[in-house]
Amino acid sequence: MPDGGFSWRWLGRPVHGDRHVRLNRDLFREFAAFLAASRWDVALLQEVPPRWAHRLAEATGADGRSTLTSRNWMRPLMSPVARLRPHLAGSWEGGSNLILVRGAIPGLEGSRPGARIVDYRHTTLTWRPERRVVSVVELECGLAIANFHASTGENAAGDVMRAARLAAGREEGKPLLFGGDFNARPRSSDVFERLEAGFDLSGVTGPGSIDHLLVRGVEVLEPATAWPAARREVPDSRSDLMIRLSDHAPVVVRIKV
Repeated sequence: MPDGGFSWRWLGRPVHGDRHVRLNRDLFREFAAFLAASRWDVALLQEVPPRWAHRLAEATGADGRSTLTSRNWMRPLMSPVARLRPHLAGSWEGGSNLILVRGAIPGLEGSRPGARIVDYRHTTLTWRPERRVVSVVELECGLAIANFHASTGENAAGDVMRAARLAAGREEGKPLLFGGDFNARPRSSDVFERLEAGFDLSGVTGPGSIDHLLVRGVEVLEPATAWPAARREVPDSRSDLMIRLSDHAPVVVRIKV
């Protein structure tokens, strides 16, 4: 079963200036349309507004599994604010990590044998300074997929290794796609050497990247690469400027299970 892995942070700080527009409105339609038009079989998203998760799955024709992460205790109050003025709510709307799998829903066009999700679990990596979670789905073909967003700074490596033990250790050598925001760079952290030595996980995006899709037990058809900035931009329908949908570049890897 061929798989395209796709990892992306949803929306950070919009770029603005002579080319880009700064917006204070909900961008679900733009993001959903962009994601739906992109080619992928599996998408790992971090920092997704929880109210978007089900709608993104519907918009992309995917089966989804969402896990709440940080700052969700004010969500009932801040979600209505975020719908109208996202900048006022900021990250206090709450966050979630989302795994989307295309071809996983029987009866839908494009459904494929082996793509159905047969298991899902999630575990909290740490509660402080913010809650960080690793979520894992297993497909009928045997591929396990782990998605997480590590803490920043000196706490990043600990989160990454805990996520790997929970995802790779339980799977006992099964094929694994291990991805997300590591908040650690290969040029300045030994955590990637430890992942390869301890769990046979390899395939960093680049020495300066913090977003990675590491794999084991699969054939890599095209190694992980980050898209250039312009490729994550869409035109603003209300001006002649562009909208940059995320402050992180999507990372894509093509594998065969």
